[in-house]
Amino acid sequence: METTPKNTADRAPKSGGPAFLGKDTPLPASPEEAVLDYVPNPRSGSLYLVRFAAPEFTSLCPVTDQPDFAHLVIDYAPDETIVESKSLKLFLGSFRNHNGFHEDVTVGIGQRLFDEMRPKWLRIGGYWYPRGGIPIDVFWQSAAPPADLWLPDQGVAPYRGRG
Repeated sequence: METTPKNTADRAPKSGGPAFLGKDTPLPASPEEAVLDYVPNPRSGSLYLVRFAAPEFTSLCPVTDQPDFAHLVIDYAPDETIVESKSLKLFLGSFRNHNGFHEDVTVGIGQRLFDEMRPKWLRIGGYWYPRGGIPIDVFWQSAAPPADLWLPDQGVAPYRGRG
C-alpha cells in the first residue's frame, strides 16, 4: 500500500494555518489523495504523549472487497509539529474504499505519519475485528519509546468472542 501523497516535499507546517479547519471538506477518494496537515507543536521541547483512537476504522479486504473493521490507537511523542486532528480524521476516513491487508494498512498509516510529521516516537495498534473467524492485531512503532515518556496501555481488550 502506498499511502504517501504524490507531492511530499517538506511537510513543514503551512504558514497559512490548517487547510481544513472550519471548512466543509469532502472525504478524500483514497489515502494517496489525502493530505495531512501539521501545525507547530505548542509545547515544543516538552516530552508528552498524544493519543488518537479510531474505534470504528474501516477498509476493504483486497481479495473479497468485503469491509474490514478495526479499532486503531495511534500514540506519538511530538517534536516540532503535531498532526491536525481533522486532517487525520479525513485521512483515516479515506480508507473506507481502500483495499489492503490489515498489516499493510496499519503499518502504512504509522509509517506515513512518522515520515511526514517526524515525531520523537510513534506507535500504532490495529485491533482488527474477526472476519473468517480470526482476529488480527497489528502493532508497529518507530523505535523504542523515549526513556521518560509516560506510556499507558492502549486499553483495547483482546478479542474474546462470546466469552
